[in-house]
This record gives sequence, structure tokens and C-alpha cells, in this order.
Amino acid sequence: MSGPVLIFDSGVGGLSVARSLATSYPDIALCYACDNAWLPYGLRDDVTLAARILTVCQAAVRACQASMLVVACNTASTLALEGLRQALDIPVIGTVPAIKPAALASRTRHIGLLATRATVHRPYTQDLIERFAGDCLVTRVAADALVTEAEAWLGGRGVDETRLNAALAPLWQAAQAPCPLDTVVLGCTHFPLLKPVLARLAPKPLGWIDSGDAIARRVVDVAPPGTGPADGRCFTTADARHLRRAFNDFGFEPPQPLLLP
Repeated sequence: MSGPVLIFDSGVGGLSVARSLATSYPDIALCYACDNAWLPYGLRDDVTLAARILTVCQAAVRACQASMLVVACNTASTLALEGLRQALDIPVIGTVPAIKPAALASRTRHIGLLATRATVHRPYTQDLIERFAGDCLVTRVAADALVTEAEAWLGGRGVDETRLNAALAPLWQAAQAPCPLDTVVLGCTHFPLLKPVLARLAPKPLGWIDSGDAIARRVVDVAPPGTGPADGRCFTTADARHLRRAFNDFGFEPPQPLLLP
């Protein structure tokens, strides 16, 4: 691979994918871009958002001369993956909720899907459940508040545990049901960043499964990353000075503005 792998997300959620890639392949060169000017994506209309994702990703690919694009966002993957593959001449890898591994891991056959409202209600999510978890009870919890809390967490501000518990109440109830859920799909890349907090707040030990490791394996399947100098550039569409330390902790340089056409 001649250029870095570009990770794209609406915000800092893609850092959970960057961590999985860097852990599995320490020599991989990574670049990061986020469209934080439009965060959160789940509140935008589909047509406008799909066009925006295409514009931002094309600009980011040019800025870092990427050899591969990882769309580390479920919403963006659903809306724009095919358009990106048509527009770009590099491999494009998307993100889907880890329904299949969660179903394989569950002993009680009751799993939770923790995701944004957009992901929870999309037809492709229902299709994944029917294909891979047809024999499971699936408790779906739309928890958009966790996106904001993850951004605050990495920005150095404390999380609002009262707000988190309110958003997660249906999940905690299902964990204590007569047929309790034992495994939770973290269906948004922001959510694994909060895993230590989620595990502490949960009323009982639960299995937490995200897509990071699967994405890392897919990157190597598509084009095995070679060793080379680290990249570490980071691009944002709005001011992100409050996230400098967070990006640094994940191996990225201070964010710089992404120039859009």
C-alpha cells in the first residue's frame, strides 16, 4: 500500500476503529478525518447527508493521499457506501453492527442492540437480525445521547451518568428479565469508547461486542498493509482544538482544517 488508510467518521467514534487497527497491525499508517461540523449525522435527512459524506470523503482522500478508505460510521455506510465506491478509485470498507458475532456469543439467546436512532430503525439492521440472529430475542435501544457523551469523554469532560442511565434503562431492564440478555452489540463506533463506563454502570456483567476487530480483518483481506512511516494526520471540518489530547492519545497529530470545495 502506497498511502495511509483513511478512517472517516462524523466525529471521534472512528478512533475506536483506529485503536483496533493499530493494535492488530502496529506498523499500519493511518490518517483520520471527521465531519464534526455536521455531527450528529442521525439528525440529517438522507439525501442531503449522502451528498455531504461524498464531498467530505473525496476531500479527505485527496488531502492525505489515502490508499484505502474505512467508513467508520454505520449511518454513513448505509447511505453512501456505494456512491463512494463508484466515485473513488481506492478500496472502500464500511461498517455494520456486529449482530452475527453477538448472536454466536450469546448463551441466553437474548442480545441487545445499542445504536443510534437511525441505525436501530434502518431496514438493513432488520435484515442483519433476520439473517444472523433469527433465533434470538433482540432488544433494540436507540441511545443517541451516547454519541454526545463519547465526544465529551474524549474532550476531557466527564460523562453525565444520570443521562447515560436514562438512555440505557431499557437495556438494564432487559439484562434482568426472566430471559436476560447477556451480550450487547455496540452498533455505533462512538460507543466502544465508553465501554469502561458502560461496564461499570451495567447491573450485571455483560459481553460487549463492536465492529472494530472485524473491520481490521477486512482491511487486511482487501489489501494487506505494509510497514512504513507512520502518517497520523488528522482533518476536521470544524474547530476541534478541545480534542487535541484525545487524537494524540490515539496516535494522531493535532487536527487541521479539511478544505472542502
